[in-house]
Amino acid sequence: MLGNILNTFANCFKIPELKSRILFTVLVLAICRIMSMLPIPGLDGVALKAFFDGLAAKAAASGDGGGSLLGMYSMFTGGALERCGVGSLGIMPYITSSIIIQLLTAVIPSLSKLAREEGGRPKLIQYGRYLTVILCLGEGLALAMNWERPEGMFSGFTGKLVMYDNLMWYRLQTTVILTTGTLLLMWLGEQVTERGIGNGTSLVISIGILARVPQAFGGLRDMLANKTAAGQGGFHPFYLIAMVLLLLTVVAGVIAVTQAQRKIPVQYAQRAVGKKIVSGGTTYMPLRVNYAGVMPIIFAQTILMFPERVLQFVGARWDLPYLQRLAALFGEGAFVYIVAYGLMILFFSYFWVATQFNELQIADDLKKHGGYIPGVRPGQHTSQFLHNAMSRITFAGAIFLTMIAVIPILLSREMRIPFSVATLFGGTSLLIIVGVMLDTMRQIESQLMMRHYDGFLKKGRIRGRF
Repeated sequence: MLGNILNTFANCFKIPELKSRILFTVLVLAICRIMSMLPIPGLDGVALKAFFDGLAAKAAASGDGGGSLLGMYSMFTGGALERCGVGSLGIMPYITSSIIIQLLTAVIPSLSKLAREEGGRPKLIQYGRYLTVILCLGEGLALAMNWERPEGMFSGFTGKLVMYDNLMWYRLQTTVILTTGTLLLMWLGEQVTERGIGNGTSLVISIGILARVPQAFGGLRDMLANKTAAGQGGFHPFYLIAMVLLLLTVVAGVIAVTQAQRKIPVQYAQRAVGKKIVSGGTTYMPLRVNYAGVMPIIFAQTILMFPERVLQFVGARWDLPYLQRLAALFGEGAFVYIVAYGLMILFFSYFWVATQFNELQIADDLKKHGGYIPGVRPGQHTSQFLHNAMSRITFAGAIFLTMIAVIPILLSREMRIPFSVATLFGGTSLLIIVGVMLDTMRQIESQLMMRHYDGFLKKGRIRGRF
């Protein structure tokens, strides 16, 4: 099996076009990594990095990683936020703007009509770019001002990050640099999509997440070493074996559910198109089980960060102890937080399907082109059938997403595993990496199949000709 995989990689470099696409993608991703390590002028990124390294060491010693939204954002930027890097905003503003445009397209008729028109999709992409600039300017200014008072953003940090005396010039310069960094990442991602292999935007996020994997294994090593030094005997080999089996099971489950789909058979009747007679045929309509992807988890994490902070601020500002106790219930790892987290993932799974899956339009398109689902009448009955089918499989996908999202929290809080290590067993990062890797492998597979080479995903292809 390993020999076949190595042979497939070798075949990739025997095809000149595929070879150039792979090398171009690797080069662009290397530039993205350099941007995350290049510090912004006027900021002491070394001091901030040392502070985060100290937190990681303490987490390994205590077994408490303490995941947070700030840690998740830093993971998406590949550690750029910890270094005050040029890419500290990452590509998330572009992702956010794309999501906003998609949601507005589903609820605003004029945008929905534009999306269906010829040449309308590029205009929507252009609107998303304009919105990205606006978001970058706002988020960049907010981040620059937070760096002026780092103790408020990074709890426990003592020191000074800004080395400029002219704060107005510092804010202007930092905002422009952060905005430019995000726009450059956006452009590089689009270049990978066009001239490389895979989805460029997703690969930019994935390379930032993968850059944290060595840190996660380092945290696991330090955790074991600290427990042994403390006379606790380290982890029993059975626990290590159980963790490896859990990791393999979760990865296998993510792959299975990511690719799972229900195939709805569709029959096309024979019809006349102009002076030609188009024969009918049978095909199928794939309905993905995990239609929403990772979006419900991101929405739930983003919303749940506010109750704890708001309650803590109000409770401390007006000296209301009961609000501070209520804020503790919404701390990550608390029972109330986990329950609310799971319910919100379920809600946003259905919300995303309701806004993005238009069964009425699909039923109308089938009827217009002479297609129908066997045993189901065209029109309203087809729409109702698709709605019921999508609702059932969305429930299964939402339950799966909830389990994957909760696993890192339980491992971190109950088994005292550092959060950087626990994220290997589920959560947003694992879903993104598996989805991106599968999509990239499918694109490489299609390139190999056109040249009659064996691929990664299936056997039985014609062997390489060289």
